[in-house]
Amino acid sequence: MPDQIYINENGQQTGPLAEQQVRELLQQGRISPAAFCWYEGLAAWQPVTQALPGLLAVSTPAAVPAAGAVVQPAPQPAVSGGTAEFEIIKSDMYQMPKITITNAEVVLESGALHYMLGNITIDSQLPSVGGFLKSALTKEKAVRPRYRGTGTIFLEPTFGHCNILELAGDQWILDKGAFLASENTIQIDMYTNKAFTGLFGGEGFFQTSVSGYGKVLYVSRGPVEAIHLQGETLVVDGSFAVARSASLEFRVEKAVKKFFGSFTSGEGLVNTFRGTGTVMIAPVPNRFLTLISEFGGLHAAIRAIRK
Repeated sequence: MPDQIYINENGQQTGPLAEQQVRELLQQGRISPAAFCWYEGLAAWQPVTQALPGLLAVSTPAAVPAAGAVVQPAPQPAVSGGTAEFEIIKSDMYQMPKITITNAEVVLESGALHYMLGNITIDSQLPSVGGFLKSALTKEKAVRPRYRGTGTIFLEPTFGHCNILELAGDQWILDKGAFLASENTIQIDMYTNKAFTGLFGGEGFFQTSVSGYGKVLYVSRGPVEAIHLQGETLVVDGSFAVARSASLEFRVEKAVKKFFGSFTSGEGLVNTFRGTGTVMIAPVPNRFLTLISEFGGLHAAIRAIRK
């Protein structure tokens, strides 16, 4: 049981405290369960109820600890004490994400903004030279602007399906181009997938990694279905697995081990997920996206004939 706990809420740090003292502060409403805490042995600051799951249990008062522990720097949110509400406006033809912020900050994919209303400022910090090089290599956006303040933000409408993912300290891998927005408590990074290493000379496959605590908004080509794996294997013939737990092993493999078997079965390479975690798949694309794809192919064929 930790005996020197530090609390950070809205940029104000308190401690060291005993566990019973933290419990009393929670019961008195002087700190919220969402406040961050840290004690020696934790790799990073975590919400109180995550780091101390038994905190609301009854226990005897503990002695006040002495100071002297080396404290990890506390997280400093750009806007603290606010809220961000994510909503999906749906019609028969399209979906449009709506984000309502109250003294809060959210991160959007570059170019995702449709319009906004309220007292909101946009901060687009230029990345480092390394960030630009990584962006050029991966073809991902180099800048994801931050929107902070109070008001309502509407994202571009889409024929696809918009989904909200709740993170509780875990890490997820999103398919390339799936990320739309997130709370500022989410860490966004580039994920280099080594699944293609043996097949394509080690070029890798770049996706988006999201981790931390909060909401993530992502888009898929159709309604998503959650597949929960418990030491099992999921085989997907296609690119409709849009998000997965980072704990899963992902590989690209031949559907049939023998070359002749692959030829006669009609199945070539498949995406394979193994382990314990969740995969979000969208096996049936939106009918409008399907029509656009089909007409696009027909238009290209007609142009080729004319040439």
